[in-house]
Amino acid sequence: MIQQQAQKGYSFLIRPLIIGFDLWIVIFFTWLLASDILEPFFYGYILIGWIVISLIIGFYNVYRFTSVVQILGLILKQWVLFVFILFSLFGVLSYRPVSTPVLLGYVSSVVFTVGILKFAVYYALKKYRLSFGGNSRRVLVFGNSKPTKELIHFFNSKKNLGYQLKGVFSDNSENDLVKGIDFLKDNRIDEVYCALYETSNPQINEIVDYCESSGIVLKFIPNVQRLPVANMKTDYYDYIPVFSVPKMPLHSTVNIVLKRALDIIFSVVIILGILSWLTPILYFLIKFESKGPLFFIHQRNGANYKQFKCYKFRSLRKPGSVERLHVSEEDDRVTKIGRFLRRTSIDELPQFVNVLKGDMSIVGPRPHMPRYTDAYAKKIDKYQFVFRHSVRPGITGLAQVKGFRGEIKSDEDIINRIKYDIFYIENWSFSLDMKIIFDTIIILFKGQDKAY
Repeated sequence: MIQQQAQKGYSFLIRPLIIGFDLWIVIFFTWLLASDILEPFFYGYILIGWIVISLIIGFYNVYRFTSVVQILGLILKQWVLFVFILFSLFGVLSYRPVSTPVLLGYVSSVVFTVGILKFAVYYALKKYRLSFGGNSRRVLVFGNSKPTKELIHFFNSKKNLGYQLKGVFSDNSENDLVKGIDFLKDNRIDEVYCALYETSNPQINEIVDYCESSGIVLKFIPNVQRLPVANMKTDYYDYIPVFSVPKMPLHSTVNIVLKRALDIIFSVVIILGILSWLTPILYFLIKFESKGPLFFIHQRNGANYKQFKCYKFRSLRKPGSVERLHVSEEDDRVTKIGRFLRRTSIDELPQFVNVLKGDMSIVGPRPHMPRYTDAYAKKIDKYQFVFRHSVRPGITGLAQVKGFRGEIKSDEDIINRIKYDIFYIENWSFSLDMKIIFDTIIILFKGQDKAY
């Protein structure tokens, strides 16, 4: 990460410095205009209030493609809400130490000065990019559609935004896309723009995986006929829509730590408390009925399409063939002990080792085999499918407790599974995880139709 910051220069310091200057402006005008009549706690109140308002409206979420009108809108919202929190304070305290005109003058002075600074930085960066080539973003584009060409024109015509187009690779041939992926890996790139509907699924997976592991920003150029995508963040470069995976609850550092702590504690309890004595017993039962290993180890797609070895207690006499990977209801390959293990989901318990290793989580979208990942992606909106793979897969999940588990018999099965997975990612909470775990335990005792 330090190396990446060094490569990009000191652009990452711009926003913290602006926030620091803005807070200094707030304190300065408070001291200048109202220091003799306001209590000391007022300073802390307005600083906290300013920060909270800024977080709510995204006051500091100004990017190189943000328009002047959008910045003016942010400044107006900040002014209105800043007035609101001040009047709210005086309403609670039942007194007003300053008159309304003075209070409005104070707020207006703060917001106006902050706004001037905001625009000064905005135009200074444009001039700096245009004249000196600094504060730039090296971008790579995959695709050859009309929206893609419009975006390329945007990059080339708006030099003051600092986008340096390093390469464009179309989907006219698989060889061209392979060259593009090799170029991505061999050169320093900051952002990748990918037309999802123009590239094959394995290539999309490789691009997503590499960008995630390398800290490269990945954005998607949409198909204009399929523009509405509820769970994708949409930015506009002039009038050109560009999609990216938004920051969801499961992408928050605090929530990631909380969820990971639950995973570690829960998996250690299961491994030491259950697997430690259950594994030797199952070793003899499984070996007694059929020859073969104790564990069935298979490749699955995890977060950002990374493949990992997923562990299960073996329940079949022989492994599945290419044509017959899923287990059907009357599958003759399932052993007697295997039938019991699958009905009770005990065969999944070794996956707590995957949880402890960090490949999986206790709760999340179920991981698919790579072969099925590619097949399902052809039937599902690719934006939805990429979004689903932005978090760790789980031993259980919302789709599973809702009945969409096991064999995929129709397109409706996978569509509904993805629908519940997306809902889970968008609405994650600690209580939701606990509810899914509780529902899973209930289902283990009651049984489920597709658990075969």
